[in-house]
Amino acid sequence: MRCRKRSDSRSCEGAGTLRAEEVEKSIYEEMISKMAEFQTLTGGNLQKASPKLTALNVELVQVEVEIEKLLSTLSGANPTLLSYANDKIEELDARRQGLMKAIANMSAESVSPEHMERISNYLDDWDNTDFDDRRLVADGLVAKIRATSETVQIIWKI
Repeated sequence: MRCRKRSDSRSCEGAGTLRAEEVEKSIYEEMISKMAEFQTLTGGNLQKASPKLTALNVELVQVEVEIEKLLSTLSGANPTLLSYANDKIEELDARRQGLMKAIANMSAESVSPEHMERISNYLDDWDNTDFDDRRLVADGLVAKIRATSETVQIIWKI
């Protein structure tokens, strides 16, 4: 878990107390509920990897790398440079948000029943699923999570 506002501009006052176990349990329960909506899926065709989706993912990685480069070069920067860097980071972050939304929309359109069944199988045996597989399941379902000490908001890919 990380606070984007805190990492980008160090201006976040905090989200309150968040306990990882409680947040993870809440998200797991929401994933179970979300998957229940897809239990009646039938048929469908297996789709090959979309070239457009691949291009969007590559562009997203490039934008994230550029953001990281800017952030890593800011130590010891003067106020003028920080101002320019903040403007550029805001521009890149807006682009990243747009790419993530487009990827989520395209991913949702291409989810096959077989993929849903695999995810469902992992969710059914969650306690025995290793960390990497849990991460892959969450990556397949969740685009973004916004959490405070009072609420957890999940933005779904499906």
